Amino acid sequence: MSRNRTTGLSNLATGLIATAFGAVATGIAVAMIVRKRRQISFRNKVVVITGGSRGLGLALARRFVEEGAKVAICARGAAELRAAQDQLRQLGARQGGEFSTRLSALDADVRDPAQCERLIDQVETTLGLVDVLVNNAGTISVGPLENQTLDDFRMAMDTHFTGPLNLIWHVLPSMRRRRAGRIVNISSIGGKIAAPHMIPYTASKFALTGLSEGLRAELTKDGIYVTTVCPGLIRTGSPRNAFFKGQADKEYAWFTASDVAPLFSINPDRLAAQIVDACRHGDAELISPFIAAAQVKAYGLMPGVSQEINALLNRALPAPGRSDRRVRGAHVDDATPDAVQARQASAAQQFNQYSTDHPTVGER
Repeated sequence: MSRNRTTGLSNLATGLIATAFGAVATGIAVAMIVRKRRQISFRNKVVVITGGSRGLGLALARRFVEEGAKVAICARGAAELRAAQDQLRQLGARQGGEFSTRLSALDADVRDPAQCERLIDQVETTLGLVDVLVNNAGTISVGPLENQTLDDFRMAMDTHFTGPLNLIWHVLPSMRRRRAGRIVNISSIGGKIAAPHMIPYTASKFALTGLSEGLRAELTKDGIYVTTVCPGLIRTGSPRNAFFKGQADKEYAWFTASDVAPLFSINPDRLAAQIVDACRHGDAELISPFIAAAQVKAYGLMPGVSQEINALLNRALPAPGRSDRRVRGAHVDDATPDAVQARQASAAQQFNQYSTDHPTVGER
């Protein structure tokens, strides 16, 4: 009797496990079919990329050019836009055909609602209705809370939340009419896990993540797919165009060392390929590299422990400084070891970080 009961329970457990595996396999299969059906080609699609003149934005622009898209990049500063435009035209020429009519480089500040509206109007006039909007423009202010000001928070919110919202608002009517469109919001792992000495940045990225996920839920019914991208550190050489407060040289040193660490950062061209693929299939979210995805999972499982670790990390970071002045990374570049400087310089050269003529807002 006991043996029969044991056998029965064993068979029941085996059946439940088999059923669970079957359900998971079915779910994965359905998800793959849905993803395949959402796949689009970017050839002749109009793609707008904010912060597209350098860093990840430039890497994304290159990728979309290779896909045969009509690409509009926007940023603040004529010099960096010209440099990026030259790179993209050369790439487009190698793709074959006349590319000059398929590319726009527009000077625009996403923090200004009027400039957001003008940007979309200009793109629609020169290239056509927007098929893909990539909100990538960003600003980073690194330093302890004691040296941050309300203006630092306002600038971060205007750049990472209000700017994307304004641009989305201007492209939505035509996307809704066509029942087609893709929106990619470049948030950050800092939009999932708050980081010490980067509170304005992380607070605004949390806001963008919430906006993006909410839009995804409401716009899917209209044939518009919103993808939230939460990358970790990206090896674009961007620290030279970030801003540092307090003991700026020390803040720059730790941030830059983290930025070039292979385990904790990702190659921007590889990330750009992942983002374009996620956009192509209308994926809901992309977290990369693997270490960033693991950190987000760990935080979800153990938020209290993760926050205690962050509190300990904060103790190891530089103490507050006497000044609240913003110092651009390029002005304290010699605060890092030669090997780190060399890796930063190589990435900065490749991703157009030296062409800036705007000392206030930088792109990732």
